[in-house]
Amino acid sequence: MCDKLVFDLSQEVEGSPNVFVRKDWINILDNQNQNYSNNQSIIDTSQLSNSNKYMSYREAYLAVPMLLTITQPSSGTNITTTVAGTTTTAGGAVTFGSFGNSGGTNVSFSGDYCLGLKNWFGTIIHSMTLDYNGTSICQQTPYSNMWNTFKLMTSLSYQDLITQGSKIGFFPDDASSFQFFPTAAGSALAASSSTADFLMDGTCNNSNFLQTGPVSGQFNSFNAGYGNLGFLERQQNINFNTDALASIGSAIQTGLTTSTYGSLIYGGTGGLNNLWKSYILTKISGAATASSGAAGVAPTYSAITVPVLQINVMGMIMLKHVHSFFNMCPLLKGVFMKITLNLNNTSSSLISCHAPSGTTGQQIQAGLHISAVSNAVGGVNPLMVASPATVNGGLTINTMLGAGTVFAVAGGTTTINYVANISVGATCLDNSIKNTTGVTTGQLAKSIYLYVPAYTFNPTFEQAYLSTPIKQINYTDIYQYQITNVAANGMINNLVTNGIANIKSILVLPFYSSLAGSAVTNLKSGLSINNNTHILQGLPVYQSPFDPAGCGPTSPLCHITNFNVQISGQNAIYNLQKYVWEEFNNQLYGQNAVNGGLTDGLTSGLVGRNEFDMSYCYYYVNVERMLPVEQSVPKSVQIIGQNLSANACDYWVFVEYGVSISIDVLTGARV
Repeated sequence: MCDKLVFDLSQEVEGSPNVFVRKDWINILDNQNQNYSNNQSIIDTSQLSNSNKYMSYREAYLAVPMLLTITQPSSGTNITTTVAGTTTTAGGAVTFGSFGNSGGTNVSFSGDYCLGLKNWFGTIIHSMTLDYNGTSICQQTPYSNMWNTFKLMTSLSYQDLITQGSKIGFFPDDASSFQFFPTAAGSALAASSSTADFLMDGTCNNSNFLQTGPVSGQFNSFNAGYGNLGFLERQQNINFNTDALASIGSAIQTGLTTSTYGSLIYGGTGGLNNLWKSYILTKISGAATASSGAAGVAPTYSAITVPVLQINVMGMIMLKHVHSFFNMCPLLKGVFMKITLNLNNTSSSLISCHAPSGTTGQQIQAGLHISAVSNAVGGVNPLMVASPATVNGGLTINTMLGAGTVFAVAGGTTTINYVANISVGATCLDNSIKNTTGVTTGQLAKSIYLYVPAYTFNPTFEQAYLSTPIKQINYTDIYQYQITNVAANGMINNLVTNGIANIKSILVLPFYSSLAGSAVTNLKSGLSINNNTHILQGLPVYQSPFDPAGCGPTSPLCHITNFNVQISGQNAIYNLQKYVWEEFNNQLYGQNAVNGGLTDGLTSGLVGRNEFDMSYCYYYVNVERMLPVEQSVPKSVQIIGQNLSANACDYWVFVEYGVSISIDVLTGARV
């Protein structure tokens, strides 16, 4: 009842003494001097340790500038056409990128929604090490962003998406909007075929414009390919366009420019640069001229303008979301820490393939394929490229890459090469496109900043705080292991580690294996496609720019039966776990949530039963229940189960374990 609350509130006395007399936000630069070509950022807190103030690293965050670029490579042939014994005609001017600077007069083809990011800005961090006063206290664990995204998915609430989502680049991908494009042996289409190519490769959840789903009375396809709300929301956090119309109605329909967003900001893009607000930095339409050709001779193209689209992003990454240590830190004075971040700077090379429609001068909708992905640290690809399907953000890519009737080629197949890149800092780090005409540098921050709040105590409360100056910090670290190439319906029985003390939990993430299967050549694109992952041969699924895997989702419908975790030979789950609802109800639900999910109306977590069933196949087991005397005893970890996916899978295992250090909060010394 609320009566007790009413009574208690009526007796409250307004006003209370301030614990702190001042709070200042201090920012420091990293040590890279604006150069991130080595895919690393190093930050030391020497400036903060000399400030004689108490630092709250629990509230601290990184401000990370990122530059997204899509254009054609500056060298090599970007446009190639093959013909099958027919006569090619002069193409005249051909548009390859309708990005437009026309104040919204070509809104449908502006390219604003062709690029975006996978879930959470922190995905740009592949791994991290932390040195405390010269001693390493957090080990470097590759793919730590997979673990951190899992923690966010199981701890944030929907209200957090409203208050924090746009700040940290977080909004979950729709679990049931994914599509799957297989590459069975019969799908390698001949180059002269007039049949449409597959639209994309493998698992794709990059449709971004919401539509009515393909649900019918006969079959349920959920909303496959009909709009990933999470992808769309994340794009809208970064793709502000000063040329977009702020008016509505007939002004858009007729192309009138009554007002734009740019007119509402003093200085337009210059004002955005001063504000460090994410926005579309560069948009240049591309064009080329096609020559005429004799029968059976492919036309040649000479470039007039190379298309360029760039998005300048300022991403905020909370330190407490990067590592547990920061979330458990008390207020500290005089502490010297060195944070080393390894970064997922990534380039994705794409091929757009246009099949002939059978009508002279026309080609049908383009398929978009991955021809290469480059990531120096081998981590997740943070960049997503929108679907080229009709009524999607990739409609701009469709136009940009020459869909519809832009080619005056009879019976020919045309492919166009593009590169999409994400780089930390203000400079595109891909040498194949950085010198392309029109590619420019970012106009927001040039370096990574660390922002930390500094508190000055009320002397009375400082004395109380320092009455016990030695504080113990109990946090967790992670150990990562991979179980690779488990065949469809195959058994899992793997020793993960011989001994780790104070184990807290085990997380298993399944992904289609790039080590399994065989290669199938798609004759239209000329690419070698793996028939297990159904993307480029040798490419991990978490590096696909079409698939959000590794940034929250796993590969879809990758479930395990007869699952168990053995700690020092003892089953962590009483009976073998056979059914999907057992894992969700008994193990996953409520983990990392407010009140463990026990209180209706007051909980958190973004993974429901449908999400778990479809795209978030988290196999998680809490194993921290033990006597205190056992915590210091190293124990082995073994995973057993059976792969019920139709594809061979790799299993990424994260072992969370407890760590404890003692610190003098006055001097920062480790005790």
